[in-house]
Amino acid sequence: MKHLIAAATVAVFSAGTAMAEKVTLNMPSTFPGSLIQLGQAGVKLQDTLNLISGGDIEMKFFEPNALVPPLEIYDNVSNGSVDAGWSVPGYWGSKNSAYNLFAAVPFGPSAGEYLAWHWYAGGEEMMNEIYNRDGIQSLVCGVIAPEASGWFRKEINSPEDLKGLKMRFFGLGAKVMQKLGVDTQLLAGGDIYPALERGTIDATEFSMPAIDQNLGFYNIAKHYYFPGWHQQSTIQELLISKAKWDGMTDAQRAMISTACRANTATQLAEGEAIQGKALAEMEANGVTIHYWSDDMLNTFRGAWDEVVAEEIAANPDFKNVWDSMQQFRGEYAKWKNLGYLK
Repeated sequence: MKHLIAAATVAVFSAGTAMAEKVTLNMPSTFPGSLIQLGQAGVKLQDTLNLISGGDIEMKFFEPNALVPPLEIYDNVSNGSVDAGWSVPGYWGSKNSAYNLFAAVPFGPSAGEYLAWHWYAGGEEMMNEIYNRDGIQSLVCGVIAPEASGWFRKEINSPEDLKGLKMRFFGLGAKVMQKLGVDTQLLAGGDIYPALERGTIDATEFSMPAIDQNLGFYNIAKHYYFPGWHQQSTIQELLISKAKWDGMTDAQRAMISTACRANTATQLAEGEAIQGKALAEMEANGVTIHYWSDDMLNTFRGAWDEVVAEEIAANPDFKNVWDSMQQFRGEYAKWKNLGYLK
């Protein structure tokens, strides 16, 4: 009997010590929570994770600048000042140009192909090899389908029309535009409209039609260009302090990973559902929709080839990630060409 009591006591004690400590994740965002898709997806992640964790994890979404400025999230997660962040890897291209390849690639993969590379061909793993150096864990936690190519006050008919423009542009596409004489700058979403309104910038790209409509760019610039050669799909991420991530239980990490996978599927489906209505409404408000000519697309592609060669020569991380992606895309191409209608 004594042995049974002792065994029961040990079992109860072991169970108590094995209970997970509650994890709190204060998560500043690069996007306002009201911004359809990009910001709302972060709020949905918060709500989903808090619900399914049963109190084991408490995530709190913070608006841009409420805790830290949007473009300082990386440093603050890295040094442990904040637990997490809601963002896009391309915002950290100044830290390491390879981050751009995990976010959006000019003339790159569509959403399905991009996710396949990230989750089943080592993309997300390579991403964390770089992030982990700075004490950060990143999870692919969202994806949006093609973006528009940009908003312009005047019609663009040739590469000459781009020269001298001041334009908000993101990621690797910005380097392409620089090759064509555009003065680019990276602005967070909430800063773009005021810059357009004041004339600080002449043009901008940001996202897909429903998101651009939400930000009101059509009130200032009336020429809207497609296709979004620079971002055929864009990955969103959840950043977490590596120390925080490592301190979680397997169950807690699994809940976060599962919530991110669900968030990604929901965001992609919603994004595809809402673009037609947004385009029709903006056309009704005087927006002229343009499709780049083959000559213009070839110009962008030629400049992109130059950018790739330069980035490969300058950064071994970029080369390694690029080689991985290109190998996968080469294998995927046969399936894509056989399986999908053209």
